Amino acid sequence: MSSDSSKKRKPKVIRTDGAPQESKRSRADPDQDVKYYSEEAEVELRDPNKDYELYKQTCQELQRLMAEIQDLKSKGSKDSAVAIEERRIQSCMHFMTLKKLNRLAHIRLKKGRDQTHEAKQKVDAYHLQLQNLLYEVMHLQKEITKCLEFKSKHEEIDLVSVDEFYKEAPPEISKPDITLNEPHQQTLARLDWELEQRKRLAEKYKECLANKEKILKEIEVKKEYLSSLQPRLNSIMQASLPVQEYLFMPFDQAHKQYETARHLPPPLYVLFVQANAYGQACDKKLAVAIEGSVEEAKALYKPPEDSQDDESDSDAEEEQTTKRRRPTLGVQLDDKRKEMLKRHPLSVTIDLKCKDDSVLHLIFYYLINLNVMTVKTKVTTATEMTTPISAGDLLSPGSLLNCLYPGDHGKRTPNPANQFQFDKVGILTLSDYVTDLGHPYVWVQKLGGLHFPKDQPQHTVTADNSLSASHMEMTMKLLRTRLQSRLALHKQFASLEHGIVPVSSECQHLFPSKVVSHLVKWAALPYEDYLELSYTKDVVEAGLAEDTHLYYTALVERGTAKLQAAVVLNPGYSSMPPIFNLCLNWKGEKTNSNDDNIRAMESEVNVCYKELCGPKPGYQLLTNQLQRLCVVLDVYLETESHDTSVEGPKEFPQEKMCLRLVRGPNRMKPFKYNHPQGFFSHR
Repeated sequence: MSSDSSKKRKPKVIRTDGAPQESKRSRADPDQDVKYYSEEAEVELRDPNKDYELYKQTCQELQRLMAEIQDLKSKGSKDSAVAIEERRIQSCMHFMTLKKLNRLAHIRLKKGRDQTHEAKQKVDAYHLQLQNLLYEVMHLQKEITKCLEFKSKHEEIDLVSVDEFYKEAPPEISKPDITLNEPHQQTLARLDWELEQRKRLAEKYKECLANKEKILKEIEVKKEYLSSLQPRLNSIMQASLPVQEYLFMPFDQAHKQYETARHLPPPLYVLFVQANAYGQACDKKLAVAIEGSVEEAKALYKPPEDSQDDESDSDAEEEQTTKRRRPTLGVQLDDKRKEMLKRHPLSVTIDLKCKDDSVLHLIFYYLINLNVMTVKTKVTTATEMTTPISAGDLLSPGSLLNCLYPGDHGKRTPNPANQFQFDKVGILTLSDYVTDLGHPYVWVQKLGGLHFPKDQPQHTVTADNSLSASHMEMTMKLLRTRLQSRLALHKQFASLEHGIVPVSSECQHLFPSKVVSHLVKWAALPYEDYLELSYTKDVVEAGLAEDTHLYYTALVERGTAKLQAAVVLNPGYSSMPPIFNLCLNWKGEKTNSNDDNIRAMESEVNVCYKELCGPKPGYQLLTNQLQRLCVVLDVYLETESHDTSVEGPKEFPQEKMCLRLVRGPNRMKPFKYNHPQGFFSHR
């Protein structure tokens, strides 16, 4: 067995695996007996089923040889070593056979895959050709459909009927001997007849236009004659002015207004005259008018004799009438209150128009028995504005003119004598009736020339023209400024509620180009909820938070850090800056009471507000403060020292350039932004 195997191993066999035989033959030693063959070629000659049978036989032989070797080794005899060696050699030969069968199987698998890939490529090519053919068929079908659905323009023309055509058309056009049998020729003839008819109508149209031009010229001549009468009529009217003045018959609107003004009470009359004078001299966009019933105003000023006669007549009627039910005490008090709060039938309206065509309507009333004036407001804008949820109180009549002058909230009557009148009829305060009557602001009294000194009360207060004139210009400017500031806030709140902080191009240099912190929430805050916040006590104790102010809450986030801001908006914005109170929720709750850097952030927004006013009149102050708040939050988080006990990268990598990260024993951070260098420093 060993001799056979040695004879088989003598010739050296080299596999080509598809490589050219010449290269391998050149590398071999020419003295040796070398044989070359290709297994890929051999695969074509061998039968796979026979190879499978050979594989099973080889495996069985291997099992048999292994079992015999195990038996010989278990016996442990000395003569068994030679037998074991022979069987080992036979087993190696079988293993070589298995390896060759394995290589042949892999070659067959590769060829099968290649054939499958070639067949797949052919199928894909056929499928692509099929798709192209289908697309061409679809395109041809569409073209056929278009041709079948084609409509000529002559089909849209409303031609006369066939019977009318043969009756009206001349034989030269109708050609009945040809057109009756051929529909195509009939259609052409009908179109020719239509063209002939339209040419005739076009000629008639030109004749009508010529007649129209002639008539228009006649009308123009008559208009010129009538327009020449206007100067003559004006001269006649000018000559009749003395007669009009003598008969008290003014035709001009201004004369009518002044005629109506004669029935105004003194405070409203002073307001009307002074506002009219100011509008004519200084403000062309100010309009003044009088509204109300003149007849009711005349009825208020009857002679006293008539009133006494009426009272005597009413007493006589009461004595003659039968028993009547007297009104209860509550009804009597209600009647007395209505009489006490009675308004004059006439009122004065002032319309202040701004540059953006928004108008502030002011309606001034006079309370006869209380001797005070009130005002109601209304705002109209040039374009319809969507009202944000947080902007509900900005343009409301109850809060629009609050504190136009400091401390003037319009909830109490400025006349000290009214309190005694209220006690008689059971009225606690006038603030319960301001919705219907209007607000009795102090500046309203001054516009009407009324002044109620508290240190030296007077029995009768009369309207003073000089007092009204001295306050008219300043008050009108404040009113227009208040309207413009509220409209600007109204637009800004619409963006803030969507998490967008609008920054104008003029204010871009106040902030770095990249701000990571962003506004998440902006909402109105009730006054009671503001008082309950723990980090707003300093502002409340300082008297900077009143019920006439507007309160809002803002939430700024960056990563896990959340900065809550309670904002106090003074009614005099933007001359009075908003006040921010901050509370940072990151690694605990941090406020101005336990973190000096939070106090420095509040100072950066509240104290250094003049840097953020922007171009005059500074209506961008609030949004610039919110943007500055996002910037200082970035600086606070990026300059915070990294906790080495926590694995992983730093939560807030430093992106802002700072000269010094901290300074002093309090470890203060650099919140001041320097433009155009673009770095942050300490103040």
